[in-house]
Amino acid sequence: MFGSKALDDDELEEIEEILFTADIGVKTAQKLLEYIEKELSRKDKSRPEKILGGLQEKIRSMLSIETKPLDFESNKPLVILVVGVNGTGKTTTIGKLAMRFTDEGKKVILAAGDTFRAAAAEQLQVWAERTGAQLIRGQEGGDPGAVVYDAISAAKSQNADLVIADTAGRLHTKVNLVEELKKIHRVCGKAMPGAPHEVWLVLDATTGQNAINQAKQFHKALELTGMILTKLDGTAKGGVIIGIADTFGIPVRFIGIGEQAADLRRFDSEAFVKALFT
Repeated sequence: MFGSKALDDDELEEIEEILFTADIGVKTAQKLLEYIEKELSRKDKSRPEKILGGLQEKIRSMLSIETKPLDFESNKPLVILVVGVNGTGKTTTIGKLAMRFTDEGKKVILAAGDTFRAAAAEQLQVWAERTGAQLIRGQEGGDPGAVVYDAISAAKSQNADLVIADTAGRLHTKVNLVEELKKIHRVCGKAMPGAPHEVWLVLDATTGQNAINQAKQFHKALELTGMILTKLDGTAKGGVIIGIADTFGIPVRFIGIGEQAADLRRFDSEAFVKALFT
């Protein structure tokens, strides 16, 4: 399609179909189509490589949201609350984050705030042992807010650099469960004014359009500061984050491309767009 000949109307319709079926989201896909139709001149339409380049640049700009570096100096401990629905790889991602930060010389405390999923705390315990992080956990079925409070208190007394708090895989459509997440958020502030300093949503790249609704509900409840996209090691392109970044202005912090700890990579918008069009 993006060869040497000019694009005809049928091919422009095909581009439209591709955008609408790439999990980008209707609103953002429409914005990209309008960009092709209105902002690129007819001269450029006869040069498909210009359209492709313009499209890539537009997507890059949507994803290039200013991401402030984590402020370990002003906030000790820095508290990161990690949220997401069941099955996204949230707890594993927390373990990988612990590995990354301990490798950077940070003292990390993990809070096993998912007190409802069987073996969630055990899963974090394995990561704690593997990374040298400390784990604070409570009773199964207990109050997750109390666990997070204890973790922040322990981090303060031990002069730790970072608290990463797991939470139960909240079904974003269940009002009572979202309210409990809000409670955990408030508890963080009681344990340490200003906490949590970051609220990151873990999304499964294979989820598709439902991920946009997840982001909408979690952002409304907690004001998300970042996203982590997992399971990009399969056929999923992860186009959904373009729509989320464009609609809500939430930056992507990391992507997961495999099971190993080293497979959690910092997000690079240029590399992502290049892979998206490969």
